[in-house]
Parts: sequence; structure tokens; C-alpha cells
Amino acid sequence: MQEAPLSGIKVIDQTQALAGPYAAMVLGDMGADVIKVERPGVGDNSRQWGPPFIKGESGYYLSCNRNKRGIAVDVASTAGQGIMRDLLADADVFLTNLATNAALERYGLDYDTLHKLNPRLIYASISGYGRVGQRADQPGYDLVAQAESGTMALTGEVDGAPMRFPTAMADITCGLFTVIGILGALYARERSGSGQMLDMSLQEGQMVWLANYAAEYFLTGDDPARRGNRHPQVVPYEAVQGSEGDWFILGVGSDNVWQAFCRQVGRDDLASDTRFLRNADRIANYDDLLPIVRGIIRQRPTANWLDDLRAAKVPCGRINTVQQALSDPHVLERGMIVELEHPALGMVKSLATPVPLSDTPISYRLHPPQLGEHTDIVLRELGYAADDIAAFRQQGVIG
Repeated sequence: MQEAPLSGIKVIDQTQALAGPYAAMVLGDMGADVIKVERPGVGDNSRQWGPPFIKGESGYYLSCNRNKRGIAVDVASTAGQGIMRDLLADADVFLTNLATNAALERYGLDYDTLHKLNPRLIYASISGYGRVGQRADQPGYDLVAQAESGTMALTGEVDGAPMRFPTAMADITCGLFTVIGILGALYARERSGSGQMLDMSLQEGQMVWLANYAAEYFLTGDDPARRGNRHPQVVPYEAVQGSEGDWFILGVGSDNVWQAFCRQVGRDDLASDTRFLRNADRIANYDDLLPIVRGIIRQRPTANWLDDLRAAKVPCGRINTVQQALSDPHVLERGMIVELEHPALGMVKSLATPVPLSDTPISYRLHPPQLGEHTDIVLRELGYAADDIAAFRQQGVIG
């Protein structure tokens, strides 16, 4: 077994909340040495986001900050900016989500300054709208990105209000695209020898979720309608209820699966019905078909349907609660729950990074750091003497 894929890569994570910390955590899971930089005495905003809290630490923070060493540095101070330059002089990747271009320049953390300091540095900026364009420097949050991207207008019941996706979809997506960009930039650097800048935007990351809805608009010029659980291009592909009222998902994604479904439910007449032969026919005759399908499904318990439909290779799945999803034996067998020992909290669980590399596997090594937990260690690695570290702490430069 070889080392983790990013072993030897040094990442400085000067982000907070979710998009940046999540991206940095994935890099850490891949073996990078990630150093998380926070404000002394305050830390990442997500440390205050709760409940739930455990011994003062928020579940939100714990969910996206493993595999990092944590230091507390006041980047607004002259001495703190010097520490940042020392950290970045030989770093491979820098992630920042400072709000404005002016703040980046004020602290000497803008791309031009750092590229001169370290031409090999890959600089990943995360913001609401990007660093260029008419809305650059405007503040942005996940919920705002969901709203402005068009996705929120498509979410919810047909006649209901627009609905947010319950987790931070825009943040996670931007974080994932940031990882993709960083990996691409690392590969490009192998050929060019030079780093480059990634100008990541929450709004743009969220817009990719329009996917087939964007294609629908481009092709027709019509604004796609909210359809609830109904799929716009595949039928039947939505939530149905068994006889005990339990909901599950029925996913008939092809004409072959439709034939298998009809055979399994004992309705050969539906398989040969010209109204429903092809997916395009089923979409055109949706209002005729769905009451029939729902009526069939309501005749038996959901558990029975799941067994029989899976046996017939018809995709389906129970609509799990969070507890059910995290307790699924298959999920546990696949290693999707990570447990790490925390010095103050005991065993801390989090979701794994689902990238099962066969020869250079993901590794889970470090608990989410306490605020400033590794400050002294990292500064000693940079060559600072004990007296210097003590003076910085007395001055409030570090925590």
C-alpha cells in the first residue's frame, strides 16, 4: 500500500464556515498537511453555529475540519502577516475566503503578492460572486446562492413556496469544485512549474445543479416549472406509498426497466399499452399513468415492494430518516462513518470522503483541532524561538 495521494503537499487553510473548510478537509483526507489558520480568541465562525454543542464545540465545526492542524494568528497585525508569509513561502496550496479584494491586499494575502513570494503556490479564493465582475466583493451565503442560482425556485411542492435544500448545498458544491480545481492545478504545475489562481464562486457552483433544467430552458426558451417530486424527463420516477403509508422512491429510468416493473407487479397489459410503451409516451400520458402506478403500489407494504422490485432489478429505495441512513448496514460496511479520538470530546464521528482509491487510499489521522491547538508546534517548524512565540502570545498576535 502506497502513501496517501497528496502526501507531501502543504495546504494553508485560511477559510471559515463551510465551502473552504470542507475543501481543505478533503485535501487533508487525501494526505495533505493542512494547517488551519483562525483568529485568536474567536476562531472559525462555525464554532459558534449551533446547537448542538459538545463541551463548547459545535457539531457544525466538527463536521468539516478533521485532518488539519490548527493555529490561531491575527493576520491584521504586522507580526501576524509575517507569520503568514513564512507559512506560505513554501506552501503548495492557499485557500482563503476573506470577504473583499481590499482586505486581501491590506493583509498582503492577495494573489499578486503571494505569487511573487511563492510562484509555485496554488491560490484558491472562495467568495460569493468571485473576485472579478460587477458583483465582486458583495457578501454571499449558501442560501443566497440557492436563491439566485434558479434552483430554489424549482424546489418544493408544485403549488407551494420556494424551498431551500436543507443542507448547505452551494457551500459543499463550491468546496468540491475547489478541490477539483486544486487537483488540476497541481497536475498542471508538474508541467509548467508554476502555480495559478482559482477564482471560486458560490453562485456559479450552485448553478451547475440546474443541469437538465438549464438544457430545457436553452432548448425551449421557457422557464421550467416546479414539479415537486416528479422528474421532468423520466416517468415513473418519484415518491410512492405502500399500503402502510411508508414512502419510497420508484425509479423507472428506461423502457427496459418499465417492462421489468410491469412483469413484477403482474400487469402485462401496462407493458403492452401503447400509451406507456416508451418513456416519451409515459411523459405524454403522465396523468393517466401515475394514478395506476400509485394504486398498484398502495396494495402492499413498502418493505415487500422493496424486496420484490430489487429482485427484478427495478431501482427503488426507502426514504430514510437521517438516523436510518447513518445506520444502514451497507453504508457502515463501506466505511462512510469516520471515528476519531478528540482530546476533549472523546470519540467524534463524521462522514467519510467517498473516494475509495485502491492503491493510495484516503486516511483519517487528525481530529478537528481545538482553537490554536498546534500554534506552537507549527511556529517552531517555521524556525521561531520559544521567546518569539511567548512574545507573540503576550502581544495577542497568536492564540
